[in-house]
Amino acid sequence: MQVNLERIKADILELSQIGRNSEDHGIYRMAFTDADIAGKRWLIDRIEAAGLPSSIDGAANISATLAGTSDLPRVLVGSHIDTVPCAGALDGTLGVVAGLECLRCLKESGIQPDRTIELVAFSDEEGRFGGMFGSQSVCGQINPEMIATMTDMNGVPLQEEMSRHGYDPVAALDAARDPEGLHCYLEMHIEQGPVLDRLHKSVGVVDQITGLFTWSVRLKGEANHAGTTPMDMRHDAFMGLADFAHEVPRILEENGSDRSRATIGKAQILPGATNTVPGLVEFALDVRDTSMDVLEDLADAFRKALSAIARRRSLMFEFEQKSLISPVECGDLIVKTIQQQAEKLQLDYEIMPSGAAHDAQIMGRMIPVGMIFVPSKSGQSHSPAEWTAWQDIEAGANVLLHSLTEMSSKPD
Repeated sequence: MQVNLERIKADILELSQIGRNSEDHGIYRMAFTDADIAGKRWLIDRIEAAGLPSSIDGAANISATLAGTSDLPRVLVGSHIDTVPCAGALDGTLGVVAGLECLRCLKESGIQPDRTIELVAFSDEEGRFGGMFGSQSVCGQINPEMIATMTDMNGVPLQEEMSRHGYDPVAALDAARDPEGLHCYLEMHIEQGPVLDRLHKSVGVVDQITGLFTWSVRLKGEANHAGTTPMDMRHDAFMGLADFAHEVPRILEENGSDRSRATIGKAQILPGATNTVPGLVEFALDVRDTSMDVLEDLADAFRKALSAIARRRSLMFEFEQKSLISPVECGDLIVKTIQQQAEKLQLDYEIMPSGAAHDAQIMGRMIPVGMIFVPSKSGQSHSPAEWTAWQDIEAGANVLLHSLTEMSSKPD
């Protein structure tokens, strides 16, 4: 069996027009906006056009099913179709479109799997409302307080947006699935990084999905006049940040692994005047690794470094942990199955981690998961420049098709 690349192309290009901005050419299909709802309607139409039953749960996750011959726990496949602002055409969308194509291929080939295969397009993977609402709902990680308090960056409440489109927000609590009825979850995704593109490999087989913690850090010094305060008498908060930034590579080398990442991606210097010594610096620290032990070691090392710098510069420091996501190991059997299918298709692949969070990371806390990556041109993602060659999309989708066929035919 082979996927129909022309159908995949048509679906990707058609969906990319929903939420497209004519000025910057980006896609604006953020969760529970009008464009996102239009995308959901488009997907339901495509599912029904394929002759497959569709459904939508309380979290507005959309499903399509290919019935199996038994009541064995089912295989899930999917991703999401919501986007970040000014997005490209593939992030999330590719996994949903490729999953739908796999179900179409199996149906057209007259193959009825032992296990039911279900395609799921999860709501709000991109975290407009602060989490991965759709997959968290499926895994039973949503509660009434969260539904009542979740807002986006502009203060728009989740429940208000859901109600505006006719959804009952509290019904998201009913989206939770019994893990006993689920066998595994597979997800195809663009890499969102440069590794596969630089290696000229068509497929990435993900073995681990990174964990991460983010801190909001404040270094407090003393604001003073830039001309009258001698250099040796300053309590310059920005110099504390500069010292810390230079410590990051050393800390990663001594306490991290080859899969460790640390980023200071946002900083604010106050009072922010040209002629004033900075008295306060606020910055964000994002740290990632595929091992929870390594993440804990890195957290301890970063904390000690901040303390030493603050002491040396006569500063005060404080930090707040904004998020903590545990790493997830992909299922051994699934990883081996994906490898075997790539080899059967004579494709060059790379075993690699996922440095970004995905719905698979949430699902992996409940059932075994696996991910298939395809290259991102020049590592670009979350922008209109995001793209993957059609032949790589075809290769990844065929690996997904044959992996799904294998996983849905196993009795245990």
